[in-house]
Amino acid sequence: MNTLRHTVTTVRPSVLNVGGNSKTIPLPSMFNGYEHVLLDIDPKGSPDLLCDARELQATPAARYNAIYCSHNLEHYYRHDVKKVLAGFVHVLKPHGFAHIRVPDIMAVIKTVMERNLDIDDVLYQSPAGPIQVSDVLWGWSRQIERSGVDFFAHKTGFSRPSLTKMLTAAGFQAVYTEVGNLEISAFAFLRPPDEATRTRLGLPLKV
Repeated sequence: MNTLRHTVTTVRPSVLNVGGNSKTIPLPSMFNGYEHVLLDIDPKGSPDLLCDARELQATPAARYNAIYCSHNLEHYYRHDVKKVLAGFVHVLKPHGFAHIRVPDIMAVIKTVMERNLDIDDVLYQSPAGPIQVSDVLWGWSRQIERSGVDFFAHKTGFSRPSLTKMLTAAGFQAVYTEVGNLEISAFAFLRPPDEATRTRLGLPLKV
């Protein structure tokens, strides 16, 4: 007797890691099980897509379930941020989302004033060494000097309201943000997420 076997192929969701430098740097646990696609302008990290994020609209549409963009958006001039976010909207699937992390410039300013810091004073200690106020505002000077390239420089900055405004203007219908540790963390959805998604990502019931 012949036995018919039906094989179900499970397609993993995919996340586009924009400006993530290297796949050796782990993604947040929310992306466990996702196919990790790395996009970077620097070939040293062997990205899957050697590409400037401003050119995302020239790539295939509706391809990824999620985007992860950690401390990369501030490396573009403000008018170019609009191009990058338009590219995010272009490559995300209809129910996709972007998780974006950027320095919280308003929190930096507040800390500088409260602690009476100068531009070259140490703002905080990181695993890579001391980070000065100027490093957060304009980019990590040691990395810029060592690399010899200016795409490591910071060219703009964000407050919580300004980031939300830019994400909404780009076409994201639901934007959730939180602040802490001199950082803004945002989840931006093309369509309002369902309860299961909000629960999985630890988001509030309302924007």
